[in-house]
Amino acid sequence: MGKHYYITTPIYYINDVPHIGHAYTTIAADIMARYKRLQGYEVFFLTGVDEHGQKAEKTAAERQIHPKDLADTMVQTFTDLWQMLNISNTGFVRTTEERHKRVVQYFFQKIQEKGDIYLGEYEDWYCVPCESYFTELQQQEGKCPDCGRLLERLKEETYFFRMSKYTEPLLRYLEEHKDFVLPEVRYNEVYSFVKGGLRDLSISRTSFSWGVPVPGNPRHVIYVWFDALLNYLTGIGYLENDQLMADFWPCDTHLIGKDILRFHAVYWPSFLMSLGVELPKRVFAHGWWTVDGQKMSKSLGNVVSPSEIASAYGVDQFRFFLFREVPFGLDGDFSREAIVHRINGDLANDFGNLVSRSVTMIKKFSNGMLEQPGGPGGTDEHLIGRTVGLVAEYGKEMESFGFHKALASTFDIVSLLNKYVDTEAPWKLAKDNRARLQTVLYNLWNGVRIATLLLHPFMPQKTDQIWKAIGIGTPIGTASQDRERGFYYDAQGLSSIENIPPLFPRIEK
Repeated sequence: MGKHYYITTPIYYINDVPHIGHAYTTIAADIMARYKRLQGYEVFFLTGVDEHGQKAEKTAAERQIHPKDLADTMVQTFTDLWQMLNISNTGFVRTTEERHKRVVQYFFQKIQEKGDIYLGEYEDWYCVPCESYFTELQQQEGKCPDCGRLLERLKEETYFFRMSKYTEPLLRYLEEHKDFVLPEVRYNEVYSFVKGGLRDLSISRTSFSWGVPVPGNPRHVIYVWFDALLNYLTGIGYLENDQLMADFWPCDTHLIGKDILRFHAVYWPSFLMSLGVELPKRVFAHGWWTVDGQKMSKSLGNVVSPSEIASAYGVDQFRFFLFREVPFGLDGDFSREAIVHRINGDLANDFGNLVSRSVTMIKKFSNGMLEQPGGPGGTDEHLIGRTVGLVAEYGKEMESFGFHKALASTFDIVSLLNKYVDTEAPWKLAKDNRARLQTVLYNLWNGVRIATLLLHPFMPQKTDQIWKAIGIGTPIGTASQDRERGFYYDAQGLSSIENIPPLFPRIEK
């Protein structure tokens, strides 16, 4: 029985083209998936698209096409972007798939049989863009408290889910599982919301038809959030593949933006409790990106296109920047100046320069071949001791999505290695101390190998290039951090170490 890890992104709504927020969540999930694979886990990484609901129906009508045709066109924009950004997802869910419809209707029926779903009437303020109802107290002068658009007053027959019944069980669960919602500020939000008491939730609509029909009453379609959340079960074979379910459920991490926290940390666990399905282990809600200090919006014309930025600056550079710049979980600000600063500083000057100096010296002074090191001398022990400590810190931070701190530890290693080159001066040793030279070159090579492995989840393509250049024959993605994180590595089986073209060309402002 191997180790399993299951991570998800939200499924993205097809009403709009993917922006930096979509890319941010998906790259974050990809980083964790790649990190876990290096640790020997079998990883299931799920993403997908949410294709139902009133917004999709409305947009399709405006374009005079069927909502399914809209979905087919839009899904392509997401899958193309994920391919471009090197996303290593295992599964992909579309809510229009038959397998998903089956799961949604089964779930609805079972909860109904249990007595947790009843038919009633609902009247409240409704926001079409957010697909959400708001109470008299929540609405703000007829406008949506979330997006600020005008609300409509709606009254309709609806099926309700008895969410109020789960106030106490969910509160107890939150008290016993303090890391169910991260970061802590989001946990506190959820806890106080649940403590205020949960209201029964309207989970069907009759005002439109684009969705999964309610079993036995097709005049109603199932509320888009009830439908959407179940993708996390559809994606790993619920009702279809018992082995996959047994291996990967409960989900280790649902990764989401903070705007959909309530759906994931209140509604979703309540639905699962109702059916007696084990709850996911963690919901991690990250912050939002602004652009040059302003909120992203179509009207301001400042929506950042991830494919445009990745084409301009490089895919790995873009991936790296998002997680080096801002603590994951907090809000961040995107500017072209900031990405150029990171590329020229961290990547070109510090890491790229280190790799290039190291391979050039091994090629020049040792014919591209390494020998096993001799005993420690000079500043070797300081370098090795600090590196081992920083690798441990990196691992601790990665486990809790502290990506910026994990990167800070990696760049501490890079700066140690740059100092080591200056202090040990291999070019001098090449003239008068061959034995010591071999040890210094080995330590340098090994430091580059470790830093490359640590950066791999963030920059899969560049690190793969470096891995090959430093003579390791097996692909970096199949490396194992347990096996290869130690400071000593047998250099005997290496192929010749080759010079490498500049990895991160400087960007002139």
